[in-house]
Amino acid sequence: MTTKSLGNPFDGDQSLIHAKTCGCPECKPGDGLPSVSLNLRETAGEKATGSAAGMDSEAMMDRAIESAVVRSVFGHNDHSRRSFMKMMGAGTAAALLGSVFPMDKAKAAVKESLGKLEKTKLNVGFVPITCATPIIMAAPMGFYERYGLDVTVTKTAGWAVARDKSLAGEYDASHMLTPMPLAMTMGAGSTPEPFIMPAVENINGQAIVLHVDHMDKRDPKQWRGFKFGVPFEYSMHHFLLRYYLAENGIDPDKDVQIRVVPPPEMVANLRAGNLDGYLSPDPFNQRAVWEKVGFIHMLTKDIWEGHPCCAFACSQKFASQNPNTYGALLRAIIDATQYSNEPENRKEIAEAIAPRNYLNQPVPVIQQVLTGRYADGLGEVQNVPDRIDFDPFPWHSMGVWILTQMKRWGYIEGDVDYKGIAEQVYLAGETGKLMREMGYTAPTETYKTHTIMGKTFDPETAEEYARSFAIGRI
Repeated sequence: MTTKSLGNPFDGDQSLIHAKTCGCPECKPGDGLPSVSLNLRETAGEKATGSAAGMDSEAMMDRAIESAVVRSVFGHNDHSRRSFMKMMGAGTAAALLGSVFPMDKAKAAVKESLGKLEKTKLNVGFVPITCATPIIMAAPMGFYERYGLDVTVTKTAGWAVARDKSLAGEYDASHMLTPMPLAMTMGAGSTPEPFIMPAVENINGQAIVLHVDHMDKRDPKQWRGFKFGVPFEYSMHHFLLRYYLAENGIDPDKDVQIRVVPPPEMVANLRAGNLDGYLSPDPFNQRAVWEKVGFIHMLTKDIWEGHPCCAFACSQKFASQNPNTYGALLRAIIDATQYSNEPENRKEIAEAIAPRNYLNQPVPVIQQVLTGRYADGLGEVQNVPDRIDFDPFPWHSMGVWILTQMKRWGYIEGDVDYKGIAEQVYLAGETGKLMREMGYTAPTETYKTHTIMGKTFDPETAEEYARSFAIGRI
């Protein structure tokens, strides 16, 4: 178990970020990760063990609360924190903070709010893609254990399996695509059951990949007759692909074929000629480049900067019957998501999630995705640090946009209570409050406008927006 993020926040010689090159006493000199290789097929190095490995669960909770408070005071700038602590000294700094902030009361309040866990052993499903990074890395890096949880993260073949196992109660919670809990709650594609989505896992992080034989077909208007893969019908990948095609005059139901293909099978289908391209989660976009069978046509961040993709979700029933366990699990996910969002941590995380029981991918492939320095398959090396980012806040307006696309393409019919459904499923208000309690920054509003391919989406005019497109099924 690695709990290196639980270093003493009052010690200026300890990093709370712990990139492998941080040089603090907790990190072994010379034990750095391999740099991102764009050509060599390297294997994962050994994971380092963390300084908090000997802590019991209560001590880990105390340290987590101290760390959250101190990080918040310094605006999550670890360099500023360490400089201050070295100047003041750990004891003086702790006393100074204690004089203005009741740390003991904060610890007691958090522990009381958590209450006794109804369940400690949990089964959380994930599909092996980089979008699931916080859910996966929270296991080997100790984030679940920090909150007293014994979580088994279970690799799942695809989204239909994740949905069905979640509906059957085999998973206590699961990595899902952001449209899935909306669809499951409404009974679109499955029996209706209320699901909630308290946290987004990643933003951006997808790409449109084409077969190397189509390097001369960069204009989407040349794609008539193409066969495309998406990972699930109710996915951002599907709705973003449809949006992109339609904006370029291609009717996704008439001019091309769109097939559901599990992410791990994308590259093989591209190689076999069963697909001309796909809009897929990583690492399978980068893996197509690695295998020299595909190239990256476009990152989805260039369609919608900051779009949501995957999420952490569970049934309303689980959260209601196990409120303390649910609260602890959500805290662990928020902590892991925030840790994943720090660029300094990405190489370390790549090693943690690379093994066979997680992503089962070469470390350099994952590093190219997480760091944003990658080969594009067109002979260039790109540097896009926000190729993928991690932000847990589930904007209600993002849920409304997804519902407009479900309505646009005929997946839901009749009158749609866009805001009512989004607010029932996406727990933006509750998550924002919890994030602030944990010392993180969170929006105070839950709706905002979004820009998709240069067009503004206003959630206040959702039905009008859904009907505004020249190509659609309404």
